[in-house]
Amino acid sequence: MAATLGSDEAAALAAVDEGAVARLLLELLAIPSVTGSAAESDLQHHLARHAGRLGLDVDLWSVDLPAIRALPGFPGTEAPRDEAWGLVATTPDTGDGPTMILQGHVDVVPPGDLRQWEGDPFTPRTSGDIVHGRGACDMKAGLVANLAALAAIRASGARLRGRVAAHFVVGEEDGGLGAFATLQRGHTGDACVITEPTGGSLVTANAGALTFRIEVPGQATHASTRTAGVSAIDAYLPIHRALARLEARRNEVIDPLMADHEIPYALSVGSLRSGDWASSVPDHLVAEGRLGVRLGEEPADAVADFERCVAEACAEDPWLRGHPARVTWPGGRFASGRLPAGHPLGTLVRQAHADAIGGAPLREHGAPYGSDLRLYAAAGIPTLQFGPGDVRLAHSAREQVSVSDVVAVTRTLVLSVLRAVGTK
Repeated sequence: MAATLGSDEAAALAAVDEGAVARLLLELLAIPSVTGSAAESDLQHHLARHAGRLGLDVDLWSVDLPAIRALPGFPGTEAPRDEAWGLVATTPDTGDGPTMILQGHVDVVPPGDLRQWEGDPFTPRTSGDIVHGRGACDMKAGLVANLAALAAIRASGARLRGRVAAHFVVGEEDGGLGAFATLQRGHTGDACVITEPTGGSLVTANAGALTFRIEVPGQATHASTRTAGVSAIDAYLPIHRALARLEARRNEVIDPLMADHEIPYALSVGSLRSGDWASSVPDHLVAEGRLGVRLGEEPADAVADFERCVAEACAEDPWLRGHPARVTWPGGRFASGRLPAGHPLGTLVRQAHADAIGGAPLREHGAPYGSDLRLYAAAGIPTLQFGPGDVRLAHSAREQVSVSDVVAVTRTLVLSVLRAVGTK
């Protein structure tokens, strides 16, 4: 190890239970907590009981959905839901030190095509040190690391000068409802680590992402006389080409934190729907996709840039000039966010990792996707991401994480927390 550990630090590291880490990971993966589903709420209650057994103070509440949706800055949602539960578990120490937040989302995306999985996505499989299943790295491994770090600190008997608050949030995958509601309830802190999968690096900035919908009109006719009508599919094509040029332009100037990524601010059309009869010329097309928001860019400016691009494409096309496409913005709205330059949180976590694990220093970079980081940063809470797993495996049928990676992150969190909040 790179430094001499204090007695509280050594005791807490010794209390990290690798077997308990593996068992809890399998336990959480077996709960199919897809965004907006009843199982998402089930997992919140399950975690609340677990936190209570650790001797943590538990705040479990039903989110008033109509009220939270009406608040300024509400980040939006995509998945339908009837309920949402917030959960914060806090150490009972009442010293005068700072509050450190460990944050993670409990929801996972749907499994997709079940034929691509080996077995049930929600029946976790183990292969040596590797655990497979939906949510393994995104991000139930991170939830386990947060809880395991708190369990080790509690088991060590360390008396904290400050407090540690574990935020378990719903709805991250479709906008950030849970994080927004948690912050609105008054759960704040002096620093926050979100244990999203970062592949052995520190993520100190996130690009944003907005969901767009483009509706393109056509003119229906019988397919045998197609030149008497206008195919909405053909009408969409000049817009699609314009979007490719827009993506290229928006990626001409890149923040150094995003330099590792081939396309830091991707623009992708994810679905196309057109026509209702094979022998009819389609009179309507709907394209939906995702627009990357640049670091430091206001989402409203990204919206204006996109809408201007579509309007210009329409103005240059004989059909669309008189029948312009319509752009709307459904779903979640992810702004960008970042840890303030030079903030000591990055150095603290990097040194904790060196002392707990050793090896090469953690690299720092930005991520091309949106996350809850931007909500905590907007609330004035310095935030970074550091967690187990490889984000390239997230949302795929190959999703997996290694237990040793979860343990390594747990050990880093233990030292980070103790050094952030102090001990008596």
